[in-house]
Amino acid sequence: MGRVVQVPIRPFGGRRLFSCPPNPKRYPLKFIHALLPILVLTVLIVLGLIVGPLAFGLPSAPLEILFVLAAAFAVGHLVVIGVPYADIQASVVRKLASALPAFFILFTIGIIIAAWMISGTIPMLVYWGLELVSPAFLYVTCFLVPIVFSLLTGTSWGSVGTVGVVLIGITGVLDADLGIAAGAIIGGAYFGDKLSPLSDTTNMAALATGVDLYDHIRSMMVTTLPSAVLAAVAFTVLGFTHGATVAVGGADVIGPFMISLRTLFEFNILLLLPPVIVLVGSAMRKPIIPVLISSVIVAAVEAAIFQQYAVIDILIAMNRGFSVDMATWAAEPLPAVAALVNRGGLYSMSEAIFVAFLIFFFIGAIDTINAMPTVVNRVFAFARTRSTTILSALGASALTNALTSNQYATSFIVGDAFVPRFRTLRIPAKVLSRSIDDYGTMIESIVPWHASAVFMVATLGVPWAAYWPWQLMTLINLVVAALLAITGIEKHASS
Repeated sequence: MGRVVQVPIRPFGGRRLFSCPPNPKRYPLKFIHALLPILVLTVLIVLGLIVGPLAFGLPSAPLEILFVLAAAFAVGHLVVIGVPYADIQASVVRKLASALPAFFILFTIGIIIAAWMISGTIPMLVYWGLELVSPAFLYVTCFLVPIVFSLLTGTSWGSVGTVGVVLIGITGVLDADLGIAAGAIIGGAYFGDKLSPLSDTTNMAALATGVDLYDHIRSMMVTTLPSAVLAAVAFTVLGFTHGATVAVGGADVIGPFMISLRTLFEFNILLLLPPVIVLVGSAMRKPIIPVLISSVIVAAVEAAIFQQYAVIDILIAMNRGFSVDMATWAAEPLPAVAALVNRGGLYSMSEAIFVAFLIFFFIGAIDTINAMPTVVNRVFAFARTRSTTILSALGASALTNALTSNQYATSFIVGDAFVPRFRTLRIPAKVLSRSIDDYGTMIESIVPWHASAVFMVATLGVPWAAYWPWQLMTLINLVVAALLAITGIEKHASS
């Protein structure tokens, strides 16, 4: 990056609340020195997560170990070429410090799921959903509801961690395809996030390219709105072709489930207060962590007042997750009920946090030599025409975010690299800001090692391999954005 950019931390974004790290020291290094750690990580990921499982039928390599190996190589490589270890350590600490707000959100999401569970909030929403949602339209409902929540809150993570959990619970009860439902939930959450003026990454893409926020959002609609319409149509069709098995004669399945659920919880309208707090806090643009904690506290108080669980049960649930074993007065619940409610807790996010920690450790190490901006500038230096420049910006956004798990860094790395090229070719800056979101933010959930994908798996309980083919919002958006650039239609659409 050619300049130091101070990035304000968004008060309510729900995902990567990172500030752009200070410009690292300039070392007189060759391009290969910046490329090598990134190349080693890429090879490890390709061999461990793609070639091994697909070509040889091996289990996927542990993502944590892949990043441990990549980080060890990066640190050793930097020391060998003369970078002081103290500088590497300082860069890693700086990167981890910038990521702390995201870690706090991960912890809080785990607690809020448990608190909303033991208070009866999530079970009540699932209960109402089973009464109101038509099984044939389940998947499109899973797509549309998170859109509304993300638009209101500006947070895809928060949307998936709250209403997403409710929707995936309903899907499980109806014995529908969890992978399709998870893909719909995640896609809807990202679509709403991208068009929300409260979104942290939407603000950062506009800021990094010098584009007015609402000009950026309007430009985003050129690609994301058609993609969302096509995805909604596809999910509607899937509801009839891959729908819930209880669509016919389902009362025999749903009835006992709802009765079993009611033996564990008492429902009343006041249980809507915890999610209302989140929505109001977002509308008032309050800091996310205090808002989520406030919702947790209210949910815990409601659990003590309205439910039969002891205070110690509430505390244990927020720590280790809710368990039906706490309902000592109730008969053994149906397995489907236990599968729905036995979740949440501080430690439920430990794997996601640990993976994210290792990812940021690796990125912090290579930040010592400014590796990512160096590689991006060199790799995409060939772009000279309008279409190749836009396609290169798309590719650079995907590459940078996939390797950094940080859309803030992606926005400023790609912005700094491409703003002069877009200006020279008289391509509107809002096309660049849109490209950063189209191939940066939108690919996060389909990259298995990305912090966002790890979060989605941990929160919804659906494996990455099961949901990514159905994350139609992103997959369609990738095609639409590229086609607009290649065909030239994009020039007229964005003018």
